[in-house]
Amino acid sequence: MEFDEVIFSRRSVRSFQDKEIPDIILSEMMEAARVSPSFQNKQCWRFIVVRNKNTIKELALKSGLVSKVNFFIKDAPVVVIACSDPQKSGTMNNQDYYLVDTTIAFQQMMLTAWNHGIGSCWLAAFNEKKVRDILGIPANIRVVALSPFGYPKEKKSIYEQTIKLISQCKKRDDITDIISFDKWDF
Repeated sequence: MEFDEVIFSRRSVRSFQDKEIPDIILSEMMEAARVSPSFQNKQCWRFIVVRNKNTIKELALKSGLVSKVNFFIKDAPVVVIACSDPQKSGTMNNQDYYLVDTTIAFQQMMLTAWNHGIGSCWLAAFNEKKVRDILGIPANIRVVALSPFGYPKEKKSIYEQTIKLISQCKKRDDITDIISFDKWDF
């Protein structure tokens, strides 16, 4: 895909084909995350790539913030957990940059995946303690986000359509609503 097409066509995917992601593409996704910018180039992120079906199923059924909200990830061939060590980043202007650093890296991974036709869905509605317990993540490491990765099904599932309605997804704000020049002018 052309870069513009990758950026403008990317969407959250919640229905996956039963098709494995080739190792070479997974490696490219991880490399995109690895070369991401970070606070003083400290590279605080760590990613757990889960391909074990039983572990994915356990994450799907037991990691949701509310009930089994993340059950749809059970069909993904890969789930990636984006983690960060806050001590390996920095703080500036009272902001902890481990969140920013890890987010940039994870987004680069997602865009690289999308360039290969592999969908993802940024998940924040998870119970961090349960994810830690399932994957053996140490207490000093923060779980920032997780995402399933896989080839999208041609047709969106009923679940995917329902989530879009429930979450009140809307069209993107107009560019004039989010950008001002030279000063705050909203």
